[in-house]
Amino acid sequence: MAGQIKPGQKLTSRKLAKELGTSDMPVRAALAKLQALRALEQLPNGSHVLPPMTKERFADLMQSRIICEPALTEIAARHIKPADLRAIRKEAAALTQSAQDQDIDGYLLHNYEFKFSIYRAAGSDSMLFLIETVWLQVGPFLRQFGGRFGGNLSGILEIDYHEEIVEALARGDGKVAAELMYKDISEGLAFLTQNADFADG
Repeated sequence: MAGQIKPGQKLTSRKLAKELGTSDMPVRAALAKLQALRALEQLPNGSHVLPPMTKERFADLMQSRIICEPALTEIAARHIKPADLRAIRKEAAALTQSAQDQDIDGYLLHNYEFKFSIYRAAGSDSMLFLIETVWLQVGPFLRQFGGRFGGNLSGILEIDYHEEIVEALARGDGKVAAELMYKDISEGLAFLTQNADFADG
C-alpha cells in the first residue's frame, strides 16, 4: 500500500520468508490472501507478481478512492483526538521533506501513513477495509510520481494538499478537509493519467 514494491516485481514465498525471518507456510497463506484481493497475480511457476496497471484499471481504482476517502476524512474530523492530529501533522511534514529530498520511497511511505492516520481516526472498520483493498492494488503504481515533474520530485507539492488538510482537521472542519482530500486524489489522478506509463489494456 505504501508503494515499496514495484509493479511487475516478482515475489516468491521462499525469498519473502527469508527476508521476514519466518517459515514458508504463513507467507504462502498471505500471498494467497493478497491474490484473492487482486493485489497479486500468480505465475505458472508458482511465484507472484504485482499485476500491470492499465489506464482503465487505474481510473476505476482512483474513482473508488475519490468516493471513499473524502467521505472518511469528513467522518474523521468529528472523532479526531489531539494525539491523532499530532501524528498526522508529523507525517505531513515528513512527506513534504521527502519530496524536497527527492526521496520517492519516503514520500510514498509518509503519504500512506498520513492518509491512513486520518482514516483510522474515523473509527469505521468497514470503510477502512474498502480503502485498504483499493490501496493494495493502486499503491505500487503511485511510484510513477518518481521521475516525473522534470525529474524534480518536489514538483509533486504543487498538487499536494496535506498541510491544508491538517489545518482543516485542526479546526474540526470536516467538509473542507473532505474537499481538500478530494482535490488531492483527483489532481493526482489527472496528473498520472497524462504522464504515467501504463500497460496495454
